[in-house]
Amino acid sequence: MLSDRPLRANSLIVTIFGDMIAPHGGTVWLGGFIRLVEPLGLNPRMVRTAVFRLSREKWLVSEQIGRRSFYSLTPTGKRRFEAAFQRIYEDARAPWNGEWRIVILPADGPSPPAREALRKELLWQGFGVIAPGVFAHPSGDTESLVELLQNAGAHDKAVVLKAETLGALSARPLKALVDECWSLDRIAGEYQAFVELFRPVARILRSASAPEPEQCFVVRTLLMHEFRRVQLRDPQLPQSLLPQDWPGDVARALCRDIYRLCWGGVESHLMKMLETADGPLPRAAGSYQWRFGGVGAPAAEDAA
Repeated sequence: MLSDRPLRANSLIVTIFGDMIAPHGGTVWLGGFIRLVEPLGLNPRMVRTAVFRLSREKWLVSEQIGRRSFYSLTPTGKRRFEAAFQRIYEDARAPWNGEWRIVILPADGPSPPAREALRKELLWQGFGVIAPGVFAHPSGDTESLVELLQNAGAHDKAVVLKAETLGALSARPLKALVDECWSLDRIAGEYQAFVELFRPVARILRSASAPEPEQCFVVRTLLMHEFRRVQLRDPQLPQSLLPQDWPGDVARALCRDIYRLCWGGVESHLMKMLETADGPLPRAAGSYQWRFGGVGAPAAEDAA
């Protein structure tokens, strides 16, 4: 698997910090982290370069204590992870009531650089471009949208509207709009590729009496790296707007099961390999065990 799929050190480290280190306080000694990621093909030079870049990008911050360097998530990094957590670990799709959020960027609104940054944030949140400067998403939730606009400094430079679908009058053109504004075929293909890649892994883990902790760490890192990559491109549309047999549901079930199968081994491996300035890595926060509906629950057989 490692040899077939090239891995970028920066992105891989972000995955590990967000998925594994954040629940344990978010701070680790760099030396232990270098040993931890060695099985993933990352050498010390690659890791040092990557964490330096992530520090410049405000994901991580370093602290020197004696001859040791400790890296922690910045407040900005924590907010970025928290924003992604619900999308990655919870299937938060509720029955759709037909409401839409519409964002309009007037010509005299944000400056070109700010407009481009806001466009990227809106696309990341699952909005589709329905016309130049007009973005839409089928959800009535405005809280996260207001927070996004405030963080971007655009709360007074954008027009935010709430609209409602008028039932059967718009059924056919609505499907055409969804097909046009969101690349669902491409995303479906990525989900299917994820399933084909990790379904054999689930079978191997189920047949193993006790997977090695290091093996569990490698598998879960690659699992979440791939799932995170696809999931954050998914616009999170309501079930009623998705094609039948949407492969994202199968991918989520499979990811959940492998995550549960690896959970105990990963925890053991992290506690063995990592440490903080105060000593051993602290135990994970209690909320950690409720990812994917509860990592302690038995894995389902039908996802494999």
